[in-house]
Amino acid sequence: MIPLAIIVLLAPLAAFTVVIFLGKRLPRGGDWVSLTAIFGGLAISLGLLLRMIFSGDPNFGAAWQFDWLTYGDTVFRIGINLDAMAIIMLVVVTLVSALVHLFSVSYMKGDVRYSRFFSYLSFFSFSMLGLVLADNLFIIFCFWELVGLSSYLLIGFWYEKKSASDAAVKAFVTNRIGDFGMVIGLALVLGAVGTLNLKEVIGAVEVGRLSGGMLTAAGLLLFCGAIGKSAQFPLHVWLPDAMEGPTPVSALIHAATMVAAGVYLTARIFPILTPEAGQVIAYVGGFTAFMAATIAVAQNDIKRVLAYSTVSQLGYMIMALGAGAYTAGFFHLVTHAMFKAALFLGSGSVIHAMHHSLHKVHSHADPQDMRNMGGLRKHLPTTYKTFLLATIALAGVPLTSGFLSKDAILGGTLAYARLHPGNWPLVFFGFGAAALTAFYMFRLIFLTFFGEFRGGKQAESHLHESPRNMTIPLVVLSGLTFFLFYTLPAFNPTSPEGGWFARAIQEPVKAYEAVHIPAHETSAPELGMVEEHGLTPAPGTIAHETEAHGSSAAVHDAHAEHEAHVEHSSHLIAMALSIFVAGLGIWIAWLTYFKWVINPATWQQRLGVIYRGMFNKWWFDEIYHATVIKGSHVLGAMMVWFDLKVIDGIVDGSAWCMRQWAFISGWFDNTFVDGAVNGTAGMVSIWGRLARLFQTGQVQRYMLVSVLVLAILLLLKM
Repeated sequence: MIPLAIIVLLAPLAAFTVVIFLGKRLPRGGDWVSLTAIFGGLAISLGLLLRMIFSGDPNFGAAWQFDWLTYGDTVFRIGINLDAMAIIMLVVVTLVSALVHLFSVSYMKGDVRYSRFFSYLSFFSFSMLGLVLADNLFIIFCFWELVGLSSYLLIGFWYEKKSASDAAVKAFVTNRIGDFGMVIGLALVLGAVGTLNLKEVIGAVEVGRLSGGMLTAAGLLLFCGAIGKSAQFPLHVWLPDAMEGPTPVSALIHAATMVAAGVYLTARIFPILTPEAGQVIAYVGGFTAFMAATIAVAQNDIKRVLAYSTVSQLGYMIMALGAGAYTAGFFHLVTHAMFKAALFLGSGSVIHAMHHSLHKVHSHADPQDMRNMGGLRKHLPTTYKTFLLATIALAGVPLTSGFLSKDAILGGTLAYARLHPGNWPLVFFGFGAAALTAFYMFRLIFLTFFGEFRGGKQAESHLHESPRNMTIPLVVLSGLTFFLFYTLPAFNPTSPEGGWFARAIQEPVKAYEAVHIPAHETSAPELGMVEEHGLTPAPGTIAHETEAHGSSAAVHDAHAEHEAHVEHSSHLIAMALSIFVAGLGIWIAWLTYFKWVINPATWQQRLGVIYRGMFNKWWFDEIYHATVIKGSHVLGAMMVWFDLKVIDGIVDGSAWCMRQWAFISGWFDNTFVDGAVNGTAGMVSIWGRLARLFQTGQVQRYMLVSVLVLAILLLLKM
């Protein structure tokens, strides 16, 4: 299986290399090279998935490693981890990417950089597949950054538009903020356990080499990367602006690939997340889910509604993982990928038709504004039907995959709140977001596909369905919203239990429990559960924990039984409530935007600042601009002032002082040192001139002077 996985990984890289260098010289811009690579990878991935399903082995998979770097006695090993989660993600990534490739053939037709677009798609697919297959946190981070780079290239593909280039930079920089925390987390883990291999890290946590506050900090720091990549609060602001890229890019980034990377990473590190880290993660996800849903309610751009919907659904997944609903969180990642990709590609089909019709009548109306649409179901029947199916799934209507996964998340969150009192805000976030999701999605349906076309009769005459290679992906993806694809061989429209997915993705054991929850420990709540379930503790066991531990197994069995009972009852309650809130949201949207019994303008006025907050995205961009961006500018100006006035002042002051010292030193040197030297030389010169009077060179004179001096000495002696 490993050779097949390597082919799936490297095929898009080979396609990228060929198309980026030779695309313009190949027929059709070389799009067929990228299509062949990704569809080939999809075929192999589906084969691996079928082998996994029919094997019936919950541990199905394979692993492969090789020595990458050797430093002294340290060997750094990397490789491929092809387990059930990786295989399912391979199918999700290659399926969505393949259909986006096919959709792009018509959508991007005539673009001046057509071949470059397909090369970027292949590079993005390679980066995401590498992230999925890596068995090492460091290699995951490497592909993580490649995903960020390729998304930058795709979001800013139409770089001549300032809004597109700005959105690409915003996405890139915002993700780097989260990645900074992730790097610190990687360093912390490496320093504590000496490895970044996922299995080895989990094993090290099990034996207590990383525990307590350090383990909590490591989990949250690694999660920082997911906050950026999966657009969680407060780093969610980049994703809606990424709509400036071509619509196929929106489907690729916002459905199953880039934004799913953060959820995938969180699922991978799930075994090392402490309860404290999980609680923080759950609240980040829950708040993001509700907050983004409130914004989506008030948006008029069809792609922005879907973008904030993606932020909200990612919040659902993160909340589930934080609350311990591991299978539900990953299940929603898979189901959401299908119907959200269908919705984004469907919006591309709508925009394609709107742009064509408005262009024909030379209208400058916004082809993405739902207020310019209406009645499109008559002109785009396939797009309408597939869009409606995907919307029903996203709203969580029974018999759809979205109902199964969303109900599992809501049930898991409700159980978490019941087992951990004080966490009821998570329940409000979950069910509140579910109601808003049903409302804003059917608002989109009614404004776009029902009523009369608001773009004018002349423009309406030019509306037509998209080409077949744009509608085929819609049909495939919307068909995959049917619940049966995820519950086989069981026919269970209320739960994935008993199906292949639930068997393949089972919640792993928390690694920290091996250190923090010894088998002999029992707590007061556990004692209460023992009594509640009619278990009679033997004398001297629970009352005296230091004695025989025979009852601890019974206590933990009772605890597990109690949790199972709470989870089962929570699932039933959540199912009923989720159907109710979804129906309520759809009903209000029907009254407001189909029957027009409720006047939206009136309610917008009544809600006042609340509506303005939703419409203006709660002013997050403005707040960041006023604080972070302007703060950075102010800090930069302060640093410039400090550099010019203080640092340069010190340097310039030092130079002035040195100049003054040099002047004094020069004056002293010229006046005293040179004066002394020159004075000595003058005295020597004078003495020399005097000496020259006696130094004539005549021997006779020397003898005469000598005789005279001798005579004088004799006279003085006498």
